[in-house]
Amino acid sequence: MTPSQSGQPERRRTLMERVVSVRPAELSALLASFTMFFALLSAYYIVRPVRDEMGVTVGKDAIHYLFSIVFVVMLAVVPVFGWIASRFPRRIVLPAVYLIFVLNLVGFWVLLKSNGAGPLTAASFFVWVSVFNLIVVSLFWSLMSELWSHEEAKRLYGFIAAGGTAGSLAGPALTQTLVASLAPADLLLVSAALLTLAMIAALVVRSVHPGAAGDDRAPAGGGIFDGAAKVFASPLLGRIALYVFLTNLVVTFFYMEQSRLVGATISDSAERVAFFANRDLIVGVATLLIQVFGTARVIDRFGVTGALVALPLTATAGVLALSYDPVLAVVAAVMVAERVIGFALTNPAVKIMYTLTAPDEKYKVQNFIDTVVYRGGDAASGWVFAAISGGAGFASLLVAVVAMPLVALWLWTARDLGHTHRDHPKDSAE
Repeated sequence: MTPSQSGQPERRRTLMERVVSVRPAELSALLASFTMFFALLSAYYIVRPVRDEMGVTVGKDAIHYLFSIVFVVMLAVVPVFGWIASRFPRRIVLPAVYLIFVLNLVGFWVLLKSNGAGPLTAASFFVWVSVFNLIVVSLFWSLMSELWSHEEAKRLYGFIAAGGTAGSLAGPALTQTLVASLAPADLLLVSAALLTLAMIAALVVRSVHPGAAGDDRAPAGGGIFDGAAKVFASPLLGRIALYVFLTNLVVTFFYMEQSRLVGATISDSAERVAFFANRDLIVGVATLLIQVFGTARVIDRFGVTGALVALPLTATAGVLALSYDPVLAVVAAVMVAERVIGFALTNPAVKIMYTLTAPDEKYKVQNFIDTVVYRGGDAASGWVFAAISGGAGFASLLVAVVAMPLVALWLWTARDLGHTHRDHPKDSAE
């Protein structure tokens, strides 16, 4: 018997419910999560141009060393974060860390307004932004995996991720609007305001959707190095870490090839900026559309395994294409495809994995993987690419000879991780 036949009127679905598979009780928390990620990435994309300008101040020859410093700083930050997560209630960890970063932004603003951007200040800000980005985003996903269940995550993570994509488009647009009337240093205060909005949205999400991760007044517990130790002790976490490492190792190959070919092909600085901006716009729009309308459907149809293997398969096609014709148009197309698939499918699929973990793993382990393992892939790829390419990039067949086994291992890891997820006890029970 239908609702109308039983005398009860059928509730009309809202436009949001037609676009996203969201239930009425979840709607407020979903919109707050979307708003939080939007504000968070808007804040980052406002300070990123300032960071890049600082990189110019430091000098192009020093950038490689700055990224190595970023990796070392990550190694130092992980035990500090582990100490915080082990001793303070989970519900205050994210607001406290975000507040520290807000105060950092205000401090850099004071420093830049009073003393200008000297080489030491510029280098410090460059490293700080690179660390800030990974930590605040990692904490965002830690909160999401704590509050949203595994079943909810499969339905809603695509739309939540779209909030970040919208923020990555709104941040540069807002920067271009404000830079005409504000000094570059003043953009840091705008970023601080958006980060504060993200912090408030986090409190709203927790209040309207407490989740089922236990008492949030309790700390995560354990030791300060638990994040690293549990990666090696858990098959699920170990496979996630290996997948993330291989992702960055291989994808950075393409990034460095694109940088090499852009430098060799486009001589004008303004044209290079326009080239990158155009690709960013294509990636942003395509990713946003897929996240809103396609991510949940793809994961529902092909499972988490399908979303995980999509990126290694794309990379395989990219290696073969560049081995045949290493030109800018080819690597640019590969980079666009990789970024869209990575943002729209792979990243939500990896984040869904963390909903199956314990509360302390959602914070300390995820933070370790998202920072140290992530930057470790970047650093390793840079050194390997420089050593084997000899400045020739994919024109040197040795790059493809090295890349293909890495891609094959990445594909096998994706498949194995998907099977581990499928066979996970919590997933089976659900």
